[in-house]
Amino acid sequence: MQVHVVAVGKVKERGVREAVADYLGRIGRYARVREVELKDGSAAEVTARFAKAIPDRARVVALEVEGKMLSSEGLAELVGECEQRGVQSLVFLLGGSYGLPPEVRKRADVELSLSRLTLPHRLARLLLAEQVYRAFTILRGEPYSH
Repeated sequence: MQVHVVAVGKVKERGVREAVADYLGRIGRYARVREVELKDGSAAEVTARFAKAIPDRARVVALEVEGKMLSSEGLAELVGECEQRGVQSLVFLLGGSYGLPPEVRKRADVELSLSRLTLPHRLARLLLAEQVYRAFTILRGEPYSH
């Protein structure tokens, strides 16, 4: 399986960038991982950029404040289902300062919320990367998850 993190904007802060890269590297122990940073723009431009970045037949998870809230174990179940069903690409979408365009949200199979708080995109990306890594450790029964 390949895990894609597709996000509007770049993480420029050095410490946050290093932390995101660290967790994405850890995910790489369990699955191929790909991070795509999209340039912001109008809703139509961003929608087109997302369309190009999402592989065909991917399981798509949109990160939205109004989305379903899961525990770490619940996210692990979602990741585990994808592994068991032979999903080739699990794609997580993160919007910019105005969230995801409506057409991009419609493409999602699941809308997931990391918190009811509105998080800056760089922190949401870091939190997502850490939780996806944690999901893999939970699935494998590894000590990080405890």
